[in-house]
Amino acid sequence: MDTLPGQTLEAIAYAAELIGQARRIVVLTGAGISTPSGIPDFRSEGKGLWAKDEQLEVASQATFRTRPEVFFEWFRPLASSIIDAQPNSAHLALAELEKHDKLHAVITQNIDILHQKAGAANVIEMHGTLATLTCTRCYRKYPYQDFLPAFLQNGHLPYCSDCAAILKPDVILFGEQLPQKAWQQAQAEARKCDLMLVIGSSLEVLPVAGLPMQAVDRGAHLVIINNSPTYISVRADINIYEDASQIIPAIAKRVLNHVE
Repeated sequence: MDTLPGQTLEAIAYAAELIGQARRIVVLTGAGISTPSGIPDFRSEGKGLWAKDEQLEVASQATFRTRPEVFFEWFRPLASSIIDAQPNSAHLALAELEKHDKLHAVITQNIDILHQKAGAANVIEMHGTLATLTCTRCYRKYPYQDFLPAFLQNGHLPYCSDCAAILKPDVILFGEQLPQKAWQQAQAEARKCDLMLVIGSSLEVLPVAGLPMQAVDRGAHLVIINNSPTYISVRADINIYEDASQIIPAIAKRVLNHVE
């Protein structure tokens, strides 16, 4: 942390102070928190997944219904990187803050289960999860361990053991609605919190991108840790343009040392 610019160190100290004063803290995470774990993001210029593939061609509900093999061909390397990934220091630090009652909920746009692997308990998954697959006919739900390892190894598509219909990973594709329960929970958390931390999200995908606005419009403080500015950066108390896996542990250390 000593190699960080002085301005960043001051921002870390101020963020820790805000966390120490807050009564209800909510975190919103995007792909940027998981890239240090080896999971590619979607929108980074030149190297994001959508720089290589047309999203509606490979990851839409229509494509899955008509040509599931196209979706699975695109999905296979991403699923492989997710299954092999481990939580990084940012995930672990957030889980530690939650354990010490300094964090109320994590709202995530990620499907990678890394918050749960790190030990976080209250995780609201806005874009679904890779943890399970659901039959497209009988709706039986399966844990990913039953099918994805074999799919990644031999490329065989996953089919339901009961009715033989194809299984769909429980991730939200283009053209699908957000999970209603998760969306209602996320809105409630955004409206009740007095501090929101946005970590690793460009805040470009609606409606989730609107959650920080709901928070600040009700008087909440806002801290953004991302590699580039967002539409709401001008309203944030703090903007830190550094690697989340370095910044979040530094903030958590200051908070928890003060608590202890």
